[in-house]
Amino acid sequence: MAQKAVVLVVEDEPLIRFTTLDALEEVGHQVLEAGSADEAMVLFGNRSDIDIVFTDVNMAGSMDGIQLAQRIRAIRPSIGIIITSGVVSLDPMLLPANTVFLPKPYQHDMLLSSIHDMMPS
Repeated sequence: MAQKAVVLVVEDEPLIRFTTLDALEEVGHQVLEAGSADEAMVLFGNRSDIDIVFTDVNMAGSMDGIQLAQRIRAIRPSIGIIITSGVVSLDPMLLPANTVFLPKPYQHDMLLSSIHDMMPS
């Protein structure tokens, strides 16, 4: 039986967020959702059980998904981070260490595979 993760999905586009939530819940992951990086930081501050953060890059608010990932990585170095974007030319050097990048549009099985790979065995 594969391990189940607590995944925080940070996506400002409701339709994409909902379909991603459905795909993750369907395979048994516990999913939290945020519509912005600021909302995600509040959730992250209140929950110590989040295993993986899956965030879009371009969002309204005080920070984008890369800044969110860097902040979260600084607070909890062991957390899994998956970043997605429709911006194809994302410099890997901008990403925090041990971060997976999934270009949009991504397949849900690619996301699930990335989450699986990040879970401790």
